[in-house]
Amino acid sequence: MTEEPPGAAEAVDHVIGALADPTRRLLLDVLAAQGEATATTLAERLPVSRQAVVKHLAVLDAAGLVSGARVGREVRYAVRPAALDATARWMASLAADWDRRLATIKRVAEAAERDAPSP
Repeated sequence: MTEEPPGAAEAVDHVIGALADPTRRLLLDVLAAQGEATATTLAERLPVSRQAVVKHLAVLDAAGLVSGARVGREVRYAVRPAALDATARWMASLAADWDRRLATIKRVAEAAERDAPSP
């Protein structure tokens, strides 16, 4: 795998942990489609209370997936794609490593098949 900057593995862990919950994934989907929204607006679109939405947004914020900005009395949340991008790069690197390993196994198996004595 590629060299990661210090703390990168921990950041990926936080993102994956945050994304493990289906409600948080739905929140990200809604925010991505809407651009930005308040916790109240998000709660209207989800089968959970506003307080639950706020708690989920706190987890997403801690993972670097959303950010909240105060506009008057409201806090408007928006998706921050950088943490998702870093996690996607890690996953792509992991997938590439497995692809290389599988290609090596395939080459070894094909060579063994070619070199095997005929019956």
